[in-house]
Amino acid sequence: MIFGRHLFPAIIFGGLLAAGAFAQQTTPPDAPSATPQQNPDPAKSPAGTDAEVKEQKVEKQSGTSNDRLFYALPNFLTVETKNLPPLTTGQKFKVVARGSFDYIQIPWYAFLAGISQAQNSESGFGQGAEGYGKRFGAYFADGTIENFMTGAVLPSLLRQDPRFFQLGEGSFTHRTGYAISRIFVTRTDSGGSQFNYSEIVGSALSAGISTYSYHPRGDRNLGNTASVWGTQVGYDTITLVVKEFWPDIRRRLGRKKQQSALLTTGDPAPASRPH
Repeated sequence: MIFGRHLFPAIIFGGLLAAGAFAQQTTPPDAPSATPQQNPDPAKSPAGTDAEVKEQKVEKQSGTSNDRLFYALPNFLTVETKNLPPLTTGQKFKVVARGSFDYIQIPWYAFLAGISQAQNSESGFGQGAEGYGKRFGAYFADGTIENFMTGAVLPSLLRQDPRFFQLGEGSFTHRTGYAISRIFVTRTDSGGSQFNYSEIVGSALSAGISTYSYHPRGDRNLGNTASVWGTQVGYDTITLVVKEFWPDIRRRLGRKKQQSALLTTGDPAPASRPH
């Protein structure tokens, strides 16, 4: 069953939403907070690190990021900076190619192929080494085709922005709703808002191309194509929610690492130092 190809990773990402809720906890009463109009200096904030300052410079210079979800999966089209110039057609294709052929994709697709093999989804691929190789190749091709269709080809033709601009403020519910809405509403190259044809139509086209070309003949039908399309859109929706909260999770992890380092070196916490 095609749906099984993406069900397992979707469950994984869905479970990670709990981490997003944890990251969205309110600031302790004794901790200073900034008003929505103010942006604390990252260099002076406990949540700010040299890496984050460097990342902000990368975003402003290139319009994309060097970020990775959970320090592994490419997240180059997700940015925290709101006011960025539009990407050129060349930039769109370049950043999609960079993420699609990133080194981490090999173990990632190998993992998904293993899950598919264990579930015997798309039984037409068979079992054994040959069946596993076909599944791995199909996953790699599926992911690459969808990435280019939704992130480069249609965004270039329709002049839509393939980047995800994180909201970064507000309640957990508000931010979750914003992330989900980005599946249907996207930013145009001119800075306006438009129905996200690149995602909805692009994922449908990629599902049709992959299903009717190299997947087993028994699975080449309209119903199966629609199932793959729905699964891809659902998977992308969950991923956007994770992307929205990943910076919060990353900062909390960095803060804990910093506190651990202070305890290890014996350096007193900033709050205990004499003024």
